[in-house]
Amino acid sequence: MEKKEKKEKKGFFSRLVAGLSKTRDNIVSGIDSIFSGFSKIDEEFYEEIEETLIMGDIGVKATEEIIENLRLKVKENHIKQPSECKELLIASIKEQMDVGETAYRFEQEKSVVLVIGVNGVGKTTSVGKLAGKLKDEGKRVVIAAADTFRAAAGNQLQEWANRAGVDMIGGQEGQDPGAVVYDAVAAAKARNADVLLCDTAGRLHNKKNLMEELRKINRILEKEYPDAFRETLVVLDATTGQNALMQAKEFSDVADITGIVLTKMDGTAKGGIAVAIHSELGIPVKYIGVGETIDDLQKFDANEFVNALFSKTEDSGNE
Repeated sequence: MEKKEKKEKKGFFSRLVAGLSKTRDNIVSGIDSIFSGFSKIDEEFYEEIEETLIMGDIGVKATEEIIENLRLKVKENHIKQPSECKELLIASIKEQMDVGETAYRFEQEKSVVLVIGVNGVGKTTSVGKLAGKLKDEGKRVVIAAADTFRAAAGNQLQEWANRAGVDMIGGQEGQDPGAVVYDAVAAAKARNADVLLCDTAGRLHNKKNLMEELRKINRILEKEYPDAFRETLVVLDATTGQNALMQAKEFSDVADITGIVLTKMDGTAKGGIAVAIHSELGIPVKYIGVGETIDDLQKFDANEFVNALFSKTEDSGNE
């Protein structure tokens, strides 16, 4: 099992390196040219780095803190050459993303995981992939198809449930989401499930409805499943950059978000958004997706992410 996990990890790292190529072109090549183009560390040098990071969707707040940290390190280490700053910059970005040990408590105890996010971000797919991962870890999983607003959501989720070999409750268009969750809790109890995964509708343009729906689901869970640990994950599409950050903010207004799932990292030059979300909201990115298969959703590791971002593609095989 451990061997398989290591192999999967190694495979994922090289996919991550490849997947971050657009982001790398966007951020790292800009930074490299600053390091080689400046002969001394001055205000202009810092300003150029700052601009490159902000343009790479790392976010204003995160960038300011990274630069602040870099200035401090340069001073402490008496560094005079711009070329000697690269490792310090990488270390500063890693520090910016470090939120301590990211908790995956829901894997250790009986739990309910609510998955929210607007349509089109890969939410239903993420629920399916997560179900598959948990099943592979030997967990009993039940899926609640409570996104009854989108016509094809139920069918799509059923396909994933079949693929993962887990039970799915609900999925009929127009069904009451609260009723689906109620039935799914009963099924989870009856089957002694470890994890109940709930796919919910994401309609941010009508926050009032969304709030009501989530409130109702939460009431049902509190009443029917009070001893279950609760996790709420927001799925965001990395290709939307700053827009993903705005969505995360809006969702955190209506729900108690415990983690982020960042999808489509392989198609974007805006992968820096992972740093911005950490910094701006203090919510950890817990999973990251770089492709279509079940193995392409992995736990997020900030250290690995920054290494992959600054990795030369040719070194990726040596990791």
